[in-house]
Amino acid sequence: MHPKQTMLSYHISLGKKMVRGGIVAVGLIRCERVTLVSKMDSTLSYITDQLKALTSIASPTGYTRAATDYLMETLRDMGFGPERSNKGNVLVELGGEGEPLVLASHVDTLGAMVRSIKDNGRLRPTTLGGHQWSTADGENCTVYTRDGNVYTGVVLNTEPSAHVADEPVKTIEKNMEILLDENVDSKDDVLELGIQTGDIISMDPRTTVTESGYIKSRFLDDKLSASILLGLARAVAGGEVTLSRKVSLLFTVYEEVGHGGAFVPADTREMISVDMGCVGDDLGCTERMVSICAKDSGGPYNYDLVTTLSNIARELELDYAIDVYPHYGSDVEATLSAGYDIRHGLIGPGVYASHNYERSHIDGVRNTYELVRAYVQR
Repeated sequence: MHPKQTMLSYHISLGKKMVRGGIVAVGLIRCERVTLVSKMDSTLSYITDQLKALTSIASPTGYTRAATDYLMETLRDMGFGPERSNKGNVLVELGGEGEPLVLASHVDTLGAMVRSIKDNGRLRPTTLGGHQWSTADGENCTVYTRDGNVYTGVVLNTEPSAHVADEPVKTIEKNMEILLDENVDSKDDVLELGIQTGDIISMDPRTTVTESGYIKSRFLDDKLSASILLGLARAVAGGEVTLSRKVSLLFTVYEEVGHGGAFVPADTREMISVDMGCVGDDLGCTERMVSICAKDSGGPYNYDLVTTLSNIARELELDYAIDVYPHYGSDVEATLSAGYDIRHGLIGPGVYASHNYERSHIDGVRNTYELVRAYVQR
């Protein structure tokens, strides 16, 4: 149910109910329920606001400084002391003692880089991360140069005009190019703009949240879960969540190329990647659920941790699914590959059309947030 609809279903009553041994005020109970729902509604609103803020910041893998600057400032404003590693990851300890847990999400996204400048003034791109060029054909984009200039453009295949092409062009990397929104007709024209090989290309996210709760955007993988973790940090800072153990958040910046989570605090006992849940054929998860991954391309996740997470979800009557992702890898697997002795897990809100123009739902956000919140308090 949409949180606003849920909140409207509760009404404060000043009536009294007779019980054995005295009188209980029904209104107090109902008022408490309204307060709890109101807090959740506020949290979900905060999370979607953070998502919009994060997706508005271009952060293809290798170009994440602005995104981590935003994280550092946001976490400091909450009263925490985040640290940025040499690599660029942001780590923040939320508090608690014993059995150290790291919750990780990533703020690097898919994107592209200028591979070369063509003689006709168009840019040949090379992918950053597991980009599917068919999903970007016709998308607006922005080019960021090393001297700080910013130019807009559009991603197109080499013959996109239906009235001209004799046959469709395959949307593979060698057939893709960036048309700049500038009057350029040659390589020299482009060079005069300051654009060169190695400059960053970011696709427009087009983030929107519908009245019915659907969340549509590029880069929900993984800025949606990063926003959920910011929501958790806010709840801890505000005294709404009391941690039962030491909990740290890790925001990584190289997940899309496989080594984002390769370094974590030495005392880490458990680590859970909070990333996107897969939605598709042969999977149980939907956009309105929290997904708990049992196995992906890197093998099975810790059996006991998967069991604990699913038991909590069932006890809280959350909408969840346990799934197997055949073509997936996460930050925590990079941690294991680096030699850390930890228990590992992977959860996240269901996201449809991954590495495309993606879609989730506020219910999936709520289910994921409630599962994380319950786990850090148990």
